[in-house]
Amino acid sequence: MAFLLETIRLGLSNLRLHALRSVLTSLGIILGVAAVILMVAIGEGNKQAAIRDIQALGARNIIVRSQRPPESSSVGTERRSFVARFGLEDADWNRLKQAVTDASHMVPLKAFGAEISRGSRRTTSQVFGTTPELLDVLNLRVAAGGRYLVPEDQDGHNRVAVIGSAVADQFFPLDNPLGQSIRIDDGIFQVVGVLEPVGLAGGAGVALVGRDLNLDVHIPLSTGRMEFSDTVYRRVSGSFSGEETRYSEIYIEAPQTDRVLPMSERVRRVITMGHEDAGDVAMIVPWELLANVERTTFAMNLLLTAIAAISLLVGGIGIMNIMLASVIERTREIGIRRAMGATRRHVIAQFLVETGTLSAAGGVLGILLGVGLSLAVDRILPWVLTLPFIQRYIETEITFEASITLWSVVVSFTVAAATGIIFGIYPAILASRQDPIEALRHE
Repeated sequence: MAFLLETIRLGLSNLRLHALRSVLTSLGIILGVAAVILMVAIGEGNKQAAIRDIQALGARNIIVRSQRPPESSSVGTERRSFVARFGLEDADWNRLKQAVTDASHMVPLKAFGAEISRGSRRTTSQVFGTTPELLDVLNLRVAAGGRYLVPEDQDGHNRVAVIGSAVADQFFPLDNPLGQSIRIDDGIFQVVGVLEPVGLAGGAGVALVGRDLNLDVHIPLSTGRMEFSDTVYRRVSGSFSGEETRYSEIYIEAPQTDRVLPMSERVRRVITMGHEDAGDVAMIVPWELLANVERTTFAMNLLLTAIAAISLLVGGIGIMNIMLASVIERTREIGIRRAMGATRRHVIAQFLVETGTLSAAGGVLGILLGVGLSLAVDRILPWVLTLPFIQRYIETEITFEASITLWSVVVSFTVAAATGIIFGIYPAILASRQDPIEALRHE
C-alpha cells in the first residue's frame, strides 16, 4: 500500500510540474467525452420527442384514412373529375364493426364545410363531424369551463362545436369563446368547449395526422350529416374542386398495446377487400411507427457515439505522444531511480498512474462539459439559429431536445479512463526497459 501511495504521489507531482501540458494532453479526452454525451443526449432527446408525438395520437390506435387516389389528382382538367369520389364507405364501416368486435372504441370522422368564419375573420374549414369517444381515443383535453361533445348532442342533432386552441386564438383573441357562435359555411354553431393545445405542430405527430389538431373544429357527426353534403368544395389556385367521401377517418382503439399489431392485420385485410387496387384508403399504426423510431434512434445513437468516439481515440494518441516525449525527457530520472533500486514494475506503475490520472481527470471534466452543453443545447441553439447571418441559409425552424442518459456518462468515462491506460502502456514499458547505465549518461 505504501508503494502504491508513493507511486501515485510521484505521478501527481510530475503532472503538477507541467500543469499546462497536462491540460492540453487531456483536452482530446475532455472533448471526446463531452462529444459522446452531447451526441447521445441529442439523439435520445429527439427520440423522446418523436415518441411523445406518436403516443399523443394514442399508441393503441389504428388509423384508417381516406386519401385522394393518384388518378384523380388532376381535378378540374376534365368535367367528370370535378368531384372526386373516393375513400371509406358505409360498407367499410360495417365490415370493420363485424370483424373487429374486440376494439375498445371505433370512432368515425367526416370532414364538413369549406369555410369557417366569424365577422370579418375567415379560414379554410377544418371541421370534422365525430362522436364523443374521440376525446379519449385521441387523448384530447378540454380547457376549464367548457365541455366536449356528449351523446345528447349526437341524438338531438345539436348545432354545437368544440374548437381547437389555434381557432380560439384566431377568432376570439380577446373574448371568451364559450357560448359564442361561429359560422361553418351557412350554418351557425355555438362553441361549447375549447381544446387544450396539442403539441403536435411541427413534430412527428402532425406528419401522421396530416394536419395541426389545434386548428380542428369538432361537431356532432349526426348534425354534420344533416346540415352538410358528403361533397366538400374547396377553392384551390383560383378554381373549385370537390371531394366526396363518406368517412374521412376511422380511429380503432385496441384494448392493450400487445393486441395492436394482430388487430391491425385484421383491419388491413378488411380494408383490402374493398379497396385492393383503388389506392384511396391508407392505414397508419402509431405502435409500428413507435417501434421503428426506437430502432432507428438506437442505430443513430450508435453512429453518433462512434463518430464522437474518434475524439477519444485522438485523445489517446495525444496521451501516447506526450508520454513518449516524457520518456525521453526523463531518461536521466529513470536511470537514477533504477540505480537506487526501483524495478521495472515501479517505473511502469508511475507512468500508468500519470496516464490514468490524465484520462480520468479528462473524463470528469468531459462529463461536466457534456452535461452542461446538453442542458443548454435547447436554449442556445434556437438563439443561434435566429442570428441574421444564420437565417440567410436556414429558413425553417429547427428544434433540438437533449435528454442525458446515465449509460452514455458511464460508458464515456470508462472508455476515457481505459484509453489513457491503454495508450500509456507502451511508453511505460519503453521507459522501464531503459538501461540504467545508459540512462545515467543521458544529457
